[in-house]
Amino acid sequence: MAAHGFIIWLVIGALAGWLAGLFVKGAGFGLLVDIVVGIAGAFIGGWLVGFAGLGSSTGFFGSLVTATLGAVILLVLLRTFKLMRK
Repeated sequence: MAAHGFIIWLVIGALAGWLAGLFVKGAGFGLLVDIVVGIAGAFIGGWLVGFAGLGSSTGFFGSLVTATLGAVILLVLLRTFKLMRK
């Protein structure tokens, strides 16, 4: 059962990274990095939702929205730093 939870976690992170890549236009990192950013964004989004006192997200859709929010924030930050280095 734990393996199924891990796979769902990866799927949500991958979808969130892909969606965030669509939302955040500009000089991209590519699909693979966007997916990794989505997985990391899931942690960021979960932390932000908890910090804001909004409670935990429920179900697949709530988790996807939370992870996408975190991934968008992370992609914006990463792409801003990428542009600043040029």
